[in-house]
Amino acid sequence: MKIDRHGKAKVLSTEEIQRLFTNGLVTPRDKTLCAVMLYTGCRVNEAVTLKVTDVYDKKVRVRSELIIRKNNTKGKLATRSIPVLDDLRRYLEAYTPKASTDGYLFPGRWGRGHLHVDLWDDQN
Repeated sequence: MKIDRHGKAKVLSTEEIQRLFTNGLVTPRDKTLCAVMLYTGCRVNEAVTLKVTDVYDKKVRVRSELIIRKNNTKGKLATRSIPVLDDLRRYLEAYTPKASTDGYLFPGRWGRGHLHVDLWDDQN
């Protein structure tokens, strides 16, 4: 178990993941954010720093690949393109991002910047 970012994270079973999405996560934003991390294997910071244009095209259709920008990756070495699986596509199609002055998929408070990892932890 991880405590204050120390230790090993628990690997969730299929049943626990299903319970998380049916009973634990209540908002479309939280479900979509967790789905992005689950189906792409990206880190929390990589997910919250996604821009709307990294996921949706100009007609607001989900792209076939989402883009994780080089500056937001752990090593800042290369931009990554990750295929959007059908399960993830359903969450992204159901999610309507709120208007953000910076264009983030998961905007922070008052539409400025991106959702901060600590703020998301506090709200759940």
